[in-house]
Amino acid sequence: QAQLVESGGGSVQTGGSLKLSCQASRDFSGSCMAWFRQPLGKEREGVAMIDRRGTTKFADSVKGRFTISRDNAKRTLYLQMNNLRPEDTAMYYCAADGRSRMCDLTLAPALAVVGQGTQVTVSS
Repeated sequence: QAQLVESGGGSVQTGGSLKLSCQASRDFSGSCMAWFRQPLGKEREGVAMIDRRGTTKFADSVKGRFTISRDNAKRTLYLQMNNLRPEDTAMYYCAADGRSRMCDLTLAPALAVVGQGTQVTVSS
């Protein structure tokens, strides 16, 4: 069973930065990978996605503030989050899926392999 393990979450003040990492237990270089989040009591939403060619997609709410990248040699997915806002507070999950039809940001919470999540809290 392939695993994804997130790290890097924490508590920051408004305007601060965090970099999340997602370590994969196997090669996901041919897969679409994504970050999605779930604020407490709310629905899950796709945040950022990167396909096997490196093409990226972002939710409108994070464009210009978040960057997604992958290092296939290290089997690691990253999410650099800058200029954080209180509304970014959520549990953040990384996910992966080898099916090209799943490479749609709106489908991020439904990808086949999902990590356990890391909490991000932004205080005002």
